[in-house]
Amino acid sequence: MNTLADRFKGVFTALITPFKDGAVDFPAYDALVARQLEAGVAGLVPVGTTGEAATLSEEEAEALIARTVKLAEGRALILAGAGANDTHKAIEKAKRAETAGADALLVVTPYYNKPSQAGLVAHYAAVAASTSLPIVLYSVPGRCGVEITPETCAALMERCGNIVAIKEAGGDAARVTKLRAACGDRLIVHSGDDALTLPFLSLGAVGVTSVVSNVAPREMVAMVNAWHAGDIAGALKLHEMIAELTDSMFIESNPGPVKAALALSNLAGPEMRLPMVPVSDQTRQRLTGILTRFGEASAQFREMR
Repeated sequence: MNTLADRFKGVFTALITPFKDGAVDFPAYDALVARQLEAGVAGLVPVGTTGEAATLSEEEAEALIARTVKLAEGRALILAGAGANDTHKAIEKAKRAETAGADALLVVTPYYNKPSQAGLVAHYAAVAASTSLPIVLYSVPGRCGVEITPETCAALMERCGNIVAIKEAGGDAARVTKLRAACGDRLIVHSGDDALTLPFLSLGAVGVTSVVSNVAPREMVAMVNAWHAGDIAGALKLHEMIAELTDSMFIESNPGPVKAALALSNLAGPEMRLPMVPVSDQTRQRLTGILTRFGEASAQFREMR
């Protein structure tokens, strides 16, 4: 029987939310999820940062989670976004996600408020007490202005039995070692930065919550699977093949570039909700060239296998 860590092993795609004329484009969403499942991703992450959760209504978020659960049919773990900078709202989101059938919850640090570490402990403990689902902490100081320290992570795991993992998106691979030193092997670590996936795996992480896998799910899955199979050279080759595309996902604020890349690939529209707007013409032109080069490299790689 698979352990909890096994269930988090691999590529989890931080799904975009496609829009059409201001509303969620559910047919496009269904097609995107089907593509991810065909590629063999281990997990799907609806209504996270990449899914523009901040501008989704409660009803839209719950519908997207429930739809993802139904489409996956148990083939991937559903890690639903359930974060807010108001603890009461985060609790309500957690309850809604659990009702919708999510397997686990991704709970970001409160943004804008910049709580102390004691505030983070109180916040996460309250959310954890409101649900029976496993919780993945999400530390992304570049967006939230506050980082979960290793000591706080350890305190939360000691206090809350359902806090089991962290998505670490601080851009520092050394944090993996510090987190594992404080929390031990029972802490499940995911890279929150696509470009750092291999360094994170080498230090004890088990997977990645990925933006670029919206565009290149097969290649990301192949890279992480190669690493776990002990094919370090193969994983490195795939990393290098994906690197330019990975970097391009953050030319402008996420999810602008990934939505533009999907639109250029005729997989979803580029529409976003204010205050986010589609990428500039210059970025779109740059992405066109990057996608062409990636497509050529990916085709060559498939021919070689």
